[in-house]
Amino acid sequence: MSEANDRRRMRGADVLIVDDEEDIRELIELSLVRFGLGVEAAGSVGEAKEKLRDRQFRLCLTDMRLPDGEGLEIVRYIAAHCRDLPVAVITAHGSTDNAVAALKAGAFDYLSKPVALDQLRALVRSALEMPSRQAEDANPVATQLTGESASMRQVRSLIERLSRSLAPVYISGESGSGKERAARLIHACGARSGRPFVGVNCGAIPENLMESEFFGSRKGAFTGADSDREGFFHAAHGGTLFLDEVADLPLAMQVKLLRAIQEKRVRRLGDTQEQAVDVRIICATHQNLRERVEQGRFRQDLFYRLNVIELRMPPLRERQDDILPLAGTIMQRLAQEAGVRPPRLSPPAERALLAYAFPGNVRELENILERAMALSIGEEIEVDDLYLDPADCDAGEGAGGDAGAPLQDYLDRVERQAIHDALGKTSGNRTAAARVLGVTFRSLRYRMERLGMKGERGSEGE
Repeated sequence: MSEANDRRRMRGADVLIVDDEEDIRELIELSLVRFGLGVEAAGSVGEAKEKLRDRQFRLCLTDMRLPDGEGLEIVRYIAAHCRDLPVAVITAHGSTDNAVAALKAGAFDYLSKPVALDQLRALVRSALEMPSRQAEDANPVATQLTGESASMRQVRSLIERLSRSLAPVYISGESGSGKERAARLIHACGARSGRPFVGVNCGAIPENLMESEFFGSRKGAFTGADSDREGFFHAAHGGTLFLDEVADLPLAMQVKLLRAIQEKRVRRLGDTQEQAVDVRIICATHQNLRERVEQGRFRQDLFYRLNVIELRMPPLRERQDDILPLAGTIMQRLAQEAGVRPPRLSPPAERALLAYAFPGNVRELENILERAMALSIGEEIEVDDLYLDPADCDAGEGAGGDAGAPLQDYLDRVERQAIHDALGKTSGNRTAAARVLGVTFRSLRYRMERLGMKGERGSEGE
């Protein structure tokens, strides 16, 4: 036994490496020893399971192809018997299917052959910083999504599991259902909580600027590039990149994004060298990505790569039991911010909220309550203070207003809300909002003038 092996055994084993190719195993072992880690090695599935039964490790790295089986067997064994142990797989270069299958089975992350030492270092750092399940259970961040309905308990359980992985996550759900909050919780509950969380609204970026915004640019790369500039991938290095409204990415950008995710490397505009990036990808959209794939508007290979694990945020109308507790939490927070005593809802107001469809989901509930608290007199909020849209109230429930409003009034309300939501998504950029709505900038400006929305917050962004 060599002197290096003697030192490794004396230190104790932090990492289990499972690979039947001695040269690759030696390369990884030497690299990990330089990181100050103790290493054990196994050359088969059977030997790995025996070592996992006999002792505890802090990380397992396994090849996908082994003499007596596949690395997926080890991933599943660890998921069943060593739930606190992060396991990463080593796949052949370009073997995306194997990597995705391993992530779906519970792998923490993956490396491609030939193993790049900078990527190995980043993976090991993230894995060893992963909190234990006991620490996770004590973490109050994991309970920040209010609601005890079955759907919300399932959401919280999945968020806790996702926080222990680096697998890409696709969050689906209607506008206002809490997709970004879920993404932030996944980040905050995991090993990357102390590192950047970079949120990007893909629908708000002009197409001609997308590549430089995502990957950065060197000075002189194009007209106006008077200095080196970091892109979103660099800004999120070591942390999480949240791609909101990812369905709005044009096809040309989808190709570049897919390569960056698979290779874990990006090249700035004007640069000749690629740079390694350690970024976890979480994406979201209110649109149906599967339908867009079928329509040829979203690449199937990118969808397959992003949709490793799907987290569906249920609309508020599907979790009626959560409406009143959620309203209480929101009013408590708003009252605390305003330095006043929290109001209470009158019984008729409670019934009105329970009968309301909430097309804008939790975001709409927050807006309704914030407006009601500003307009109400006294410590109790009445039905009239809520100003609920009659079109979204169940028949027979007194929620204020006339359910038989003229058709044009109803259509104007829908159009006004759609424009308001688009401006909110694009941070007030009217050019981007017009693109989201599928109309020209001139048409949007005309519609806003007709609806009396001249004062709506926004800029032309031309």
